[in-house]
Amino acid sequence: MRAVVCDTWGGEELLKIKDLPSPVPHDDELVIEVRAAGVNFPDTLIIRNTYQVKPELPFTPGNEVAGIVTSVGAKISKFAVGDRVLALIGIGAFCEEALVKEHSCTKIPDGMEFGAAAGFMLAYGTSWHAVRDRAALQPGETMLVLGASGGVGLAAVEIGKAIGAKIVAAASTNEKCEIARAHGADEVINYTDEELRAGIKRTCPDGLNVIYDPVGGKFSETAFRSIAWRGRHIVVGFANGAIPSIPLNLPLLKGASIVGVQYGHFFNHQPAENAAGVEEMFKWFGEGKIKPLVSKSYSLDETPQALADIGARKVTGKIVITP
Repeated sequence: MRAVVCDTWGGEELLKIKDLPSPVPHDDELVIEVRAAGVNFPDTLIIRNTYQVKPELPFTPGNEVAGIVTSVGAKISKFAVGDRVLALIGIGAFCEEALVKEHSCTKIPDGMEFGAAAGFMLAYGTSWHAVRDRAALQPGETMLVLGASGGVGLAAVEIGKAIGAKIVAAASTNEKCEIARAHGADEVINYTDEELRAGIKRTCPDGLNVIYDPVGGKFSETAFRSIAWRGRHIVVGFANGAIPSIPLNLPLLKGASIVGVQYGHFFNHQPAENAAGVEEMFKWFGEGKIKPLVSKSYSLDETPQALADIGARKVTGKIVITP
């Protein structure tokens, strides 16, 4: 099978396409024919050895995968050859055949295409854990979503609307703002044309109950200064590249919380709660409340370009590799 291989730490231009032996499943594993693999910002870090997950060289990057089961281990009971599945696998997704642990697999719901399935679990799982579990967003509350046109941002917009909240989406261009509006945002702020705090005051003068923050940098403190009494600032990531320092007198004055989100730990340590979240989101998908956006597909040979695009923040929604 053909696979993307990282055999030295560095940029995406150092990745290679190689022919590797097809995987053979152990008792608790499945092999799937990869129809699509989701591309995520951490993929650009892991190949540079700057991410918390540090695999041994050489390895095949890629965390999200969707495809058709082609073989199963002796102890597999929940899946059979021919099943359509999606999975989070840590590494090993950018290839033609992927080896998957049974506990990481989920059957793809009817009506969901492979591209959408490959980009579903990390973006929507992270956002469900952040919005529903960690922030406990309630109907009628107001949530600001920073970086609202990206994969996790759009997922947060849709999940917030499905819950019944007012959603204010912030992004860097009018095009990105309109994508967020098309996915359910009630108000938008283009923080290139309008200062973020002024935009928050314009769209939600009573303050923010929840701030969904996958961006970091200068925007975090600016948004936090507009948080409402007992508001929750949800720390999802730092796509801006800078980790902010928020003065601790600010949460004190507002009785507010700064809440961390680590979906990988939630996925591994609270599987029952994660499964309940996935079930709820699949229900919303069936009702048309969740509509995953796959903005572009790349071939296996175009994987370096896909990683360069997501690293340069040129991506809206999700992008996928289609071997």
